Amino acid sequence: MVSIVGFVKRLEDFFFRYRRSTLAALMALTVVMGLLASQLHMSAGFDKQLPVGHEYTDTFFQYRTQLFGSNRIMVVVRARDGNIWTPASLQKLHEVTEAVLYLPGVDRRSVQSLWTPNTRVYELTEEGFQAEDVIGGNVTPDALDADKIVAIRDRAARGGYTGSLVANDGSAAMIVADLLEEDPGTHEKLDYLALAGKLESDLRGRFETPTHAVEIVGFAKQIGDIADGARGVAVFFALATLLTVGAVYWYCRSLLLTLLPIGCSMVSVVWQFGTLTLLGYGLDPLAILVPFLVFAIGVSHGVQQINAISKAVAEGADSMGAARESFSSLFIPGTLALVTAFVGFITLVMIPIPMIRELGITASIGVGYKIVTNLIMLPLTASYFNFSRDYALRLESLQAKRGELIQRLGFIADIHHARLVLAVAVVLFGVAVWQSHGRHIGALQPGAPELRPDARYNLDTESIVKRFDLGMDVLTVVFETPNDSCNSFPVLNYIEQFTQHMSQVPGVLSVQSLSALAKFANAGLNEGNPKLIALPRDSKALQVAVGYLPEAGGLFNRACTMMAANIYLADHKATTIEPAVAAVKAFRQQYDPSPLGITLRLASGNVGVLAATNEEVEARELPMMLYVYLAIVILVLAAYRDWRAMLACCMPLTLATFLGYWFMKELDIGLTVATLPVMVLATGIGVDYAFYIYNRLLIHLSHGETMKVALEGALREVGVATIFTAITLSVGVATWAFSDLKFQADMGILLTFMFMVNMLMAITVLPAFAVKLDALFPRRGPVKAPAIGH
Repeated sequence: MVSIVGFVKRLEDFFFRYRRSTLAALMALTVVMGLLASQLHMSAGFDKQLPVGHEYTDTFFQYRTQLFGSNRIMVVVRARDGNIWTPASLQKLHEVTEAVLYLPGVDRRSVQSLWTPNTRVYELTEEGFQAEDVIGGNVTPDALDADKIVAIRDRAARGGYTGSLVANDGSAAMIVADLLEEDPGTHEKLDYLALAGKLESDLRGRFETPTHAVEIVGFAKQIGDIADGARGVAVFFALATLLTVGAVYWYCRSLLLTLLPIGCSMVSVVWQFGTLTLLGYGLDPLAILVPFLVFAIGVSHGVQQINAISKAVAEGADSMGAARESFSSLFIPGTLALVTAFVGFITLVMIPIPMIRELGITASIGVGYKIVTNLIMLPLTASYFNFSRDYALRLESLQAKRGELIQRLGFIADIHHARLVLAVAVVLFGVAVWQSHGRHIGALQPGAPELRPDARYNLDTESIVKRFDLGMDVLTVVFETPNDSCNSFPVLNYIEQFTQHMSQVPGVLSVQSLSALAKFANAGLNEGNPKLIALPRDSKALQVAVGYLPEAGGLFNRACTMMAANIYLADHKATTIEPAVAAVKAFRQQYDPSPLGITLRLASGNVGVLAATNEEVEARELPMMLYVYLAIVILVLAAYRDWRAMLACCMPLTLATFLGYWFMKELDIGLTVATLPVMVLATGIGVDYAFYIYNRLLIHLSHGETMKVALEGALREVGVATIFTAITLSVGVATWAFSDLKFQADMGILLTFMFMVNMLMAITVLPAFAVKLDALFPRRGPVKAPAIGH
């Protein structure tokens, strides 16, 4: 431990000897990083959301050009009064269809509406099968009359497009289009935020009128709306900063000391943004909160520094002495806490989702910079401040009054009181573990869970779901088969059995497959006899039935080596996705397709992508948290060389974590890519509180004080700062509850809870653990002072 003391002392001497040069270098770095930060922009991508190497996404990438629906936009033209079967409405539909065709990133092969040539009617006549366009090439939008509209309406109904391309009540018609991740000509990545802007301006802004509404859904529109809401984060960030400034000033009664932690935390955010630009990263709308979470960590450590400086000033030290005291006493615990937070965020890289990996790297960079800005820059800058004797006396009186209040918690040092606190903690832990069991992974709300229920995107989603039968959420299962398997009865029969199996799963609206279409085609070839809605066993008859089906439907490829089943779900809530995926796996396990040469593969479609993400988050969450706790254990043991310290710091943190999971379950907040970093952050904040309190406790014990006196002293010196920090940060993030983004509001509520519960655990359960451990396993000899102070 002496070596650590010497190391910290040498650092202190070096930085304060060269404080002017050090601050000048940091200022120059801030200017450079500020210029780079000004170039940072928001970026989003569909592929960034997909887990790399997952079974489902491997299937998606392999067949993305043959299967439609994973990355799709749906545009609906709805007549506000009456129905779509009027010249004005059909002309409006034609105009919107043409606009969709020429949007950037649209795969024109996939565009389908009543006006596209891939919307055809197949029927049996006296002369055999007949196919015709719903709206023929000889029909023009400006020459529609009543007779033509009646014919179009009749063909749409006979073609089975009611409920899919036409609303059940006839009030609206849909245009469907799939997006390409990159332009096939230029190979440039699709700019989703720019596309979202065009969807709003070139479609809704241009074609929506008092008589016709334009409703748009899909990933591109969703991420655009999230980005628009994310730009409002700056308002809440400014509000939180103002509240923090007011609270810090109330605490230290010095404008300079107030601005110091805020300014140093801001500097690290500037460095963070500049580094992201250097690395070629953008700021993903779903990760927009991360810099502000890191800012909150900085404020937390800054308040501890201000507390140490204020304490030294109140005891009569000058600015240089107070700054040196702050540096030496907080460098080790602050570094331990920040390294723990760094490890917590860097473990996010374990999740093989590019967006989360970027998020983890972004957060880790910011936390790493906090070691410099909050533990070095802040005390060096404070050393230049001048504190009057009058200010020192007022601060001393204020500190004494606050200390008297908080040190009353020293009653926990009594072994009987400690047992009572621990008994309550054990009961709470048991209830929290029990109640958090069965919490959901993934979104628990329909529509876009990141947006408010009354957001335009979610209102559009609700309107479309209400009027159309075809679910917007598709789970696509792929069947890899031998060549020309479209003519094989055993293969199609297996797919048909799967179709029937999935049709019975709760939450499944319908299942579309080649076998189901072939059955109806067979009936059509036999005068529409309903008894012959079945798969013909003869390969030639089967070939004829399948031959009338369009390959462009995405249910099979030309070589018949790939067939697919589209499973339409009621929504994409976790409670709907999990049973559907489980049913597919159960069928695959119960009815092994390998004897038929079939490989049943999950999964494509937007639900397949969501399922892959949910599974990765669920699989990686426990290892991530174990790595974080392992890092805490290693750092605590390395710093204190005492297993008691490890238990005293980790057990309250574990209780707080499970209380957080219970809280999430009660508020229907699923564990997603947005909430996972919050739980990691909460762990880091909890460790901060624990480190600072345990450090001061050991210092007092090393002076030969009794446990009661030592605990009262520790709480008096850092307990007030801990409570104040938790309340200040909670008030700041609580304002997020009013955000237009639901996921930001959820994060604000969750962070507020986690800040407060971690603080309560640190000032009650941690001391009780320390007392109980000291009683059960008394230390031999005097307690050694930790390497953190004078």
